[in-house]
Amino acid sequence: MSACILVINCGSSSIKYALIGQGLSTQIAGLAENLGTAQARIKGTQADGSAFNDQFNDNANIESKPTSHADALHYILAQLSDYQPVAIGHRVVHGGEKFTQAVQIDAQVIATIRQTSALAPLHNPANLLGIEATLALFPNLPQVAVFDTAFHQTMPPTAYRYAIPENLYTDYAVRRYGFHGTSHAYVSQRASTLAGTPDQGGWLTAHLGNGCSTCAIWNGQSMDTSMGLTPLEGVVMGTRSGDVDPGLHRFLADNLGWSLHQIDEVLNRESGLLGLSSLSNDMRTLVDAAKHGHQQAQLAVDVFCYRLAKSLAAMSCALPMLHGLIFTGGIGENAAEIRAKTIALLPHFGCTLNQQQNQRMYAGAEGRIDAGQGPQIWVIPTNEEGRIAAETRQVLGLGE
Repeated sequence: MSACILVINCGSSSIKYALIGQGLSTQIAGLAENLGTAQARIKGTQADGSAFNDQFNDNANIESKPTSHADALHYILAQLSDYQPVAIGHRVVHGGEKFTQAVQIDAQVIATIRQTSALAPLHNPANLLGIEATLALFPNLPQVAVFDTAFHQTMPPTAYRYAIPENLYTDYAVRRYGFHGTSHAYVSQRASTLAGTPDQGGWLTAHLGNGCSTCAIWNGQSMDTSMGLTPLEGVVMGTRSGDVDPGLHRFLADNLGWSLHQIDEVLNRESGLLGLSSLSNDMRTLVDAAKHGHQQAQLAVDVFCYRLAKSLAAMSCALPMLHGLIFTGGIGENAAEIRAKTIALLPHFGCTLNQQQNQRMYAGAEGRIDAGQGPQIWVIPTNEEGRIAAETRQVLGLGE
């Protein structure tokens, strides 16, 4: 197995990793979770397809408890010792305005990511943990940072500026950045290739998982996206509210005595599908409950689809012409009912849905679900790790 890229996605208590070969084939993938606790575990799939699920402290090469990020990376790289990756690609959530594309990591890049952490205090510090740990383990192996926000740096000022005092932008970089960039970039490029028009035309993409966002893409470039300064802006998500009246913060502070921290916690972790349904943030659970008469679950599903359709309609303003829609992410790839309900709310797009084909698209299936009239509608399983690997190769000049 030659010329593989190791992709690292480091969270505050987890590390998702994948070894990506040429042609974006995933050789090995895994997740180390509950890091920093005695319950740390690692699970994934080996090159031969076999699954594993181990406690770190059951393995002789890691004896310390609790398991740290460095411990986990030692274990991960020991698992991959026979494969010798040629480079490491890191997911970094926020690149601010400094990074408009992936870059090879050096001391200056690390310093700039750290400076940008104020824009993503829950994400960038965790991403830096992975970068610093792998640099310590492999100081001579080239490493690349791939930013969620970079793809959206092609947005025009009309899309990324907030209507707030100028100095908040010039002095504090308060603007719309957007996220899920690697996913939107991958699925739009993939759909363009399948449609026979690589990187051409106008696409609306919907990345739908626990976090959700939409994007307008013209000729391979992001023109607008639903998330903003933070991943809280935009459509309804699993536990995030999406768009709310900014005056809600003042209302909750004045009438309930809530702090900004409390408000932020509620809007990020207790709202969205979970808040509306008072049941779950899992769309599968809500669809099933709605079928059995759970009214709040039905409301959550309906609001989710309406806000999604509303966002897609708004995104269409950024496109000279609409060629197609793309659904991706856990919900987008698997929930036929959600796709159908959303398309039904966009009759002015002229979309027609092939109901049988729509029902066939789940569990990794890829294909068109339109009936051949109007804009194309695609279901494309996302491959963020593959996109990170491809951008890492491009930065380092390693070829495809």
